Amino acid sequence: MSDWASTVSDPPLSPTWAPGAFAGAQALRAHVREEASPTRERTGLALPSPFPQSLPPPPLPPPPAAGSLTRWAVAPETLLSSLCPLLGGGTAMSGGEQKPKRYYVGVDVGTGSVRAALVDQSGVLLAFADHPIEKWEPQFNHHEQSSEDIWAACCVVTKKVVQGIDLNQIRGLGFDATCSLVVLDKQFHPLPVNHEGDSCRNVIMWLDHRAVSQVNRINETKHSVLQYVGGVMSVEMQAPKLLWLKENLRETCWDKAGHFFDLPDFLSWKATGVTARSLCSLVCKWTYSAEKGWDDSFWKMVGLEDFVADNYSKIGVIGADVRGHGLVCEGQPVTSRLAVICGTSSCHMGISKDPIFVPGVWGPYFSAMVPGFWLNEGGQSVTGKLIDHMVQGHAAFPELQAKATARCQSIYAYLNSHLDLIKKAQPVGFLTVDLHVWPDFHGNRSPLADLTLKGMVTGLTLSQDLDDLAILYLATVQAIALGTRFIIEAMEAAGHSISTLFLCGGLSKNPLFVQMHADITGMPVVLSQEVESVLVGAAILGACASGDFASVQEAMAKMSKVGKVVFPRQQDKKYYDKKYQVFLKLVEHQMEYLAIMNDD
Repeated sequence: MSDWASTVSDPPLSPTWAPGAFAGAQALRAHVREEASPTRERTGLALPSPFPQSLPPPPLPPPPAAGSLTRWAVAPETLLSSLCPLLGGGTAMSGGEQKPKRYYVGVDVGTGSVRAALVDQSGVLLAFADHPIEKWEPQFNHHEQSSEDIWAACCVVTKKVVQGIDLNQIRGLGFDATCSLVVLDKQFHPLPVNHEGDSCRNVIMWLDHRAVSQVNRINETKHSVLQYVGGVMSVEMQAPKLLWLKENLRETCWDKAGHFFDLPDFLSWKATGVTARSLCSLVCKWTYSAEKGWDDSFWKMVGLEDFVADNYSKIGVIGADVRGHGLVCEGQPVTSRLAVICGTSSCHMGISKDPIFVPGVWGPYFSAMVPGFWLNEGGQSVTGKLIDHMVQGHAAFPELQAKATARCQSIYAYLNSHLDLIKKAQPVGFLTVDLHVWPDFHGNRSPLADLTLKGMVTGLTLSQDLDDLAILYLATVQAIALGTRFIIEAMEAAGHSISTLFLCGGLSKNPLFVQMHADITGMPVVLSQEVESVLVGAAILGACASGDFASVQEAMAKMSKVGKVVFPRQQDKKYYDKKYQVFLKLVEHQMEYLAIMNDD
């Protein structure tokens, strides 16, 4: 997700900036886009005037917020009319009436659902709605969605949260979304990204791993742009997916394509009709440079010279107060904070004043999130999805479902309470002394950047009861937190200095997940006052777009607040240091096993 961004127009780019909330994402990617207009009206989705490029480091909100908005300066009546299909109608107030209360809408498109929230100018979430979206997996590692289905879900949830609100009171709208690839033809109609020719399925999802051969060939070029993605491009980025489409769906998709969108950019286009791409998306997933623009030699070298020939027209013509909480980062620069966005997958976002090249960690990306700062993005390809996989695949899962339903609890709330029952006098984390998990069931994104790695579990017994399931769940949560520690150590070894974690996303609602991250990393974890912090972040950017705040920083100060700080249990440090040693041994042994099996 992005919080600072710029118009992406004809390369090379000459950026203008608007400050934004600290946010990031592989599961979610927010952005700010702007389109110049001599009218400079600031209604609806219009940004305030461009900010100077030289600004003091902004305070970060707790936890990271995310969103997307578009600089779109038009007459108010035109703007209101264009948003009616999304907002569900409404009436405009005459100029002589009392000034209405101001509201902002945040829309968050995740892997399995779309969520929306109505937020007031104090950052209070007033209404919430969610709606599922379809997913297809026609074959292993092929994951697809429908852009029309996603947009319809956006409309459904938005209409629900603004029900009964006068349209003039909706001052701004912000989107954030996963970095999936949307394919449209020249008339903006969906094109199939599958062998079945189903044009309804026109989105290659972020977690799709079909382009393994293509990404391997791209990495073999050792082109200089690869140093800005951790030295090795991920199969989850857009270049290998585009090359796969060219090589496998030439007639039905590639030759007919007119527009390739990152999903957040697609949503902004649907809401505004403006095709300008976000700087964050293009820098982080498409190899664009905020300083130099596109590198023609890269696209020619990997076999996608088509984009160079048409001047890249198809892919893009371009914090809160933490004082008083006893945090180590208080009074320290924003570079001491790491944002962790944890949902289906997790992203780890850290910034620096100078470029830091971290092997296996994406970036450094200049000004992709904060103007004048370099962004590094670590990540774990499956986190929430891994927990679901481990729990739902256990023999005791039906029993868990029945007991959780009887108590009117979620299965994870029940598991957390069950762990408290069986831990006896010891800390709950000590239940896994003999059970260890390596969490790369979908390959390793960071810091090893090895999509061939597999998951591992050691310490299994013949037990299949509910106690066994609860302890396996705990070990999986710990493995994800150990993976975060692995990423942090790689970033610090390269030059980052991190002292505090800011968590948001679905998994941040799980107190066990949060406490394990604090205990295992040895760092305090900051949570937002509003549980749906990602939606509030999107609304914050919508609020900035409305012109109601002079900057996103001002909007952040008014609309985001620290809700809770979870500190590590220092008395358990020795235990988790040992768990981390075992964690590193697991992957070391996996590589040894691979070497043995591959030895001729």
